[in-house]
Amino acid sequence: METTLALLVIALVLGFGDFISIKTKALLSMIFIAGLVFMVGFWLFLPKTLFQDAHIIDFAYAIIPLLLVYMGTLMKLKDLKGEWKTVIIALSAIMAAAVILFFIASPIIGSSFAIGATGPISGGVVSTIIMQEAASAKGLETITVFVTVLLVLQSFVGLPIASYCLSGEAKTLIKKFRENGGAANKENLKAFESTERHWYQLPSMPEKFQTPFILLMKTFLVAWLAIYAAELMGGVINKYVLALVFGIIFYELGFLEQKVLDRANSAGITLFALMVPVFASLPKATPEMIGSFILPIVIVFALSVVGITIISFILGKILGYSWRLSLAVGVTCLFGFPGTFIVAEEISDAVSQSAEEREYLSHIILPKMLVGGFSTVTIGSVFVASFMVNFL
Repeated sequence: METTLALLVIALVLGFGDFISIKTKALLSMIFIAGLVFMVGFWLFLPKTLFQDAHIIDFAYAIIPLLLVYMGTLMKLKDLKGEWKTVIIALSAIMAAAVILFFIASPIIGSSFAIGATGPISGGVVSTIIMQEAASAKGLETITVFVTVLLVLQSFVGLPIASYCLSGEAKTLIKKFRENGGAANKENLKAFESTERHWYQLPSMPEKFQTPFILLMKTFLVAWLAIYAAELMGGVINKYVLALVFGIIFYELGFLEQKVLDRANSAGITLFALMVPVFASLPKATPEMIGSFILPIVIVFALSVVGITIISFILGKILGYSWRLSLAVGVTCLFGFPGTFIVAEEISDAVSQSAEEREYLSHIILPKMLVGGFSTVTIGSVFVASFMVNFL
C-alpha cells in the first residue's frame, strides 16, 4: 500500500474511534473502537503490512522519550503535594494490582501473561509499549497481542466502577451540602489550575521565542539528556523513567513550558504516531488466538479489581476517604485522562440541581480524579512496567 494511503487509513480508523468516543461520552474509548476496527479489518480486508507501509513505526518509537518528557510537564509537584492522599491511593492501587497478578495470576495463566498484563493494567499506552518491546525482544509475540487486547478493553472495566462509586459519593456530598447550606470549597481547583512552581526557576523565555521549533528543540534536548543519562548508568534506570523524571525536573526549573508539545502544536501528531506501535501486533492476532485469551483476560481483570479494591478500602479508611472515593481514585489506572475528567464532570452534572451544587461537587471530585489519573497513567505505570519487565 502506498505510504500516504496507509497513513490515511490509520487516520480514518483513529478519527472514527475518537468520534465514537465523543458521541458515547468516553463509554466506548477511542482505543477500544480503533483496536476493534483494526483487528477485524486485518481479518477481513486490511493488508497486514499496513503499519509498515505507513513508514511511521521507527519514528513512533523514536519519539516515545519526547512524549514522556511532555507528560512530565503535565504533572506539577504542587499538585502531588496538595493531593498527597490521592497520590498514595492511586500509586498503591497499581502496585497492588501488579503484586496480585504476579503472585496469584502467574500460577493460573502463566507468568508471561500475568507479568505482561501489568503494563496495560497499571496505566496506559506507554507502559503497554514498554511491555510490548520487552515481549518482542524475547520472541513472545503472543504476549504483545495479549497486552494490546487488555489495553483495548480496560476502560470497560474501570469506567463503570468509577461512575458507580462517584455517583454514590456525589449523592452523599450533596446531601451534606444541602443540610449545612455550605459554600463551595474552591481551594482544590485553584491549586490544581495554578501554574506556579516551587523550585528555583530559570529566567522565562520571552513569548516571541516560544515558537514550535524552539519548544521542540528544548523538549528533544531534555529527552536526549535522559537517554544519555540512562546509558551512563548502564541502564540501571529505564530510559523512559528518566525521560519522565527529567520532564518533571526541567518543567519545575522553568526550562520547559507546561504542556510544551501543545504549545509547539505538536501533541496531536505525536500521539497519532504513538498509536501505531500500540496496535502494531494486531495483524498477528487470529480469531483463534483472541478466543484463547478470554480466560486470561477475565482472570487478569478480576484479580486486578480485587487487588485495587482491597488496597483502596484499607487506605481510604486510614487517610479519611470514603470507600467510594478511594476506589474511584484507585481504578483511574484502567482508563486515565480524558475519562477521569469526563466521568467526574458527568457525575457532577447528574447529581447537582443548581450551578452552586455542581461547582461544589466538581471542586471536590475533579482534582482528585485528575491527579489520580495522572499519578497512575503518567507516572506510576511507567515505573511499574519498567520494573516488571525484568521478570518477563
